[in-house]
Amino acid sequence: MRSRETILSAVKANQPANTGLPDISIFEKRVKGSAHKFATTLKSVGGKIFYVTDYEEISRILLKQYGKEMRIVSPIIELRDIRSDNPDTLDSIHQLQDVELAVLKAHFGIAENGAVWITEDYMQYRILPFITQHLAVVIHADDIVPTMHEAYELISKATYGFGTFIAGPSKTADIEQSLVIGAHGPRSMTVFIINNNNAEEESRR
Repeated sequence: MRSRETILSAVKANQPANTGLPDISIFEKRVKGSAHKFATTLKSVGGKIFYVTDYEEISRILLKQYGKEMRIVSPIIELRDIRSDNPDTLDSIHQLQDVELAVLKAHFGIAENGAVWITEDYMQYRILPFITQHLAVVIHADDIVPTMHEAYELISKATYGFGTFIAGPSKTADIEQSLVIGAHGPRSMTVFIINNNNAEEESRR
């Protein structure tokens, strides 16, 4: 028997016993207060949070926060009255070079790290949430999951080309452990949580 066959036979004969996957069912249960935990975590990483009831309220807040002269790019049809451009109508990705505010929908948020999950079909252009000066994201309170375990379970059941988790504005502390916000991406991130019922009540828990 050649050396290669000897080695492979020895490896095959010394396989460890199969071990069952760990039980993670404890992480798959929705818990009360997820929206409040999400808001607390997002604020801790430099993000802003607003509880709203509809897109009209979002429009009013954005105009008050950023003004009417800022270039706003968003594929969200409900925001057509305040946006400067719909990314669907742009001729080239290079036209995004001076975007000041991008407003996007997210599929869901994760309470434990304040992140949101956005796929390419919600961005139109993959670069949009990263090239903009300021980023705003819209999610529904019912679409906030407690942990990344549930998040990965959700995305494993979906079909998408490109997706990303985004948590707060761009930041780095590589240089002398000094935190810099807006180092290589959006300088701010605002998340609007839509809930027509009890978002305010849950936010106080």
